[in-house]
Amino acid sequence: MTTKTITLITGANRGMGLEIAKELGEKGQTVIIGSRKLSNGQDVAKKLKGQGVQADAVQLDITDTNSIEQAVTEIADKYGYLSILINNAGASFDNFQAPSELDLTAMRKEFDLNVFGTVNVTQHFIPLLKRSQQAKIINISTGLASMDDALNPDSLAYNFSSMGYQASKAALNMFTIQLAKEFQKNELPITVNSIDPGWIATEFGGTSAESSKSNGAQPVEVGVSRTVELATDPDNDVTATFSNINGKVNW
Repeated sequence: MTTKTITLITGANRGMGLEIAKELGEKGQTVIIGSRKLSNGQDVAKKLKGQGVQADAVQLDITDTNSIEQAVTEIADKYGYLSILINNAGASFDNFQAPSELDLTAMRKEFDLNVFGTVNVTQHFIPLLKRSQQAKIINISTGLASMDDALNPDSLAYNFSSMGYQASKAALNMFTIQLAKEFQKNELPITVNSIDPGWIATEFGGTSAESSKSNGAQPVEVGVSRTVELATDPDNDVTATFSNINGKVNW
């Protein structure tokens, strides 16, 4: 008996989240568009349905526990389980300030969204993931969070300084590791992995996609390719990893 793959993508009404939803939907998964403004998610779901994708939308602000709880209830009532959770929602607010001058208000916003929000939404959806025959949690991180690479003069991360954002994603990577180990210890068929999409031409960080592309950013299709590969892997035997399209990324 084949079980339908139900996939929730946070922050999926634009950018990488939208592309992930589109590509996974084209591969036969039922994709749920999580967005802070429900109408934005509904517009995307309607467009994807017009392209033959099985798509749905749910209001989901990962910094709001009430919103998370309502989303869990809606998905549980409609589908009964969740196969894949892709934690794509995230942002950077520190505007490349020097660490000695970084505005703590901006850094707290980054941690509230990129760490505490992601941990909170994941914890709330774990019961639905446990109802699936096998399940996946995919955390969208960044190679800029690699502490090894930040000390390597040959790495892109070496000359990049967005300390609040980078630190929040490093914390997310630790969540990936510890949650994966917990599931392995308890023999639960749920994998947890971090993905580095690379430098992608989107509106992330307040820049336009066109501006990013002109400065060398890769198309969004490139940025989502490793996530799509992992989300469609039938074996589901990869866990506690940090990777991109080229393979392993240093923690």
